[in-house]
Amino acid sequence: MTLLEAARQMDREALVKIFDLYSPSLYNYAFRLCNDALMADYIVGDVFAKLLEHLSDGRGPSTNLRSYLYEITYHLIVDEARYSHRSAPIDEVEYLKQDEYCTYVSAENRILFDAILRVVRNDLTEDQRHVIILRFLEGLSLQETATVIGKEVNNVKVIQNRAIAVLRKVLDNKDAK
Repeated sequence: MTLLEAARQMDREALVKIFDLYSPSLYNYAFRLCNDALMADYIVGDVFAKLLEHLSDGRGPSTNLRSYLYEITYHLIVDEARYSHRSAPIDEVEYLKQDEYCTYVSAENRILFDAILRVVRNDLTEDQRHVIILRFLEGLSLQETATVIGKEVNNVKVIQNRAIAVLRKVLDNKDAK
């Protein structure tokens, strides 16, 4: 029995395994979008409450659980931003996971990395930032990213290509100086 099928049967072990498997990455994603640890924690809790509600009603994902969970997370963050009448800040790239490699990055690479962060924060549109985060920081496929943001795969490709073009242009200008 697959994990999703077991979850549809409300199997406790399967539900715990799903939570353990997806909650850390969903938390990081929510935190990157809302920049609020407490709200990110609440969002993740609400995502799994919604999943349980949908599964108990016979709804929920039929195939791709990961993109389904990211989509719920995205919609809950948008709903929260609308409800609170403020936009959710997207300084998410500042909160990249720091691993051992990042602590040993040379000063030159650090300057380049900071330049990329500035471009992502200041020069990309909200859609471009979101696609870059989902594709390259969260590791979602084109199809999963399209599902999460509610656009066609071809639109996601265009958004991604435009974002990369902006990054290249800014970095080329930096190298020319």
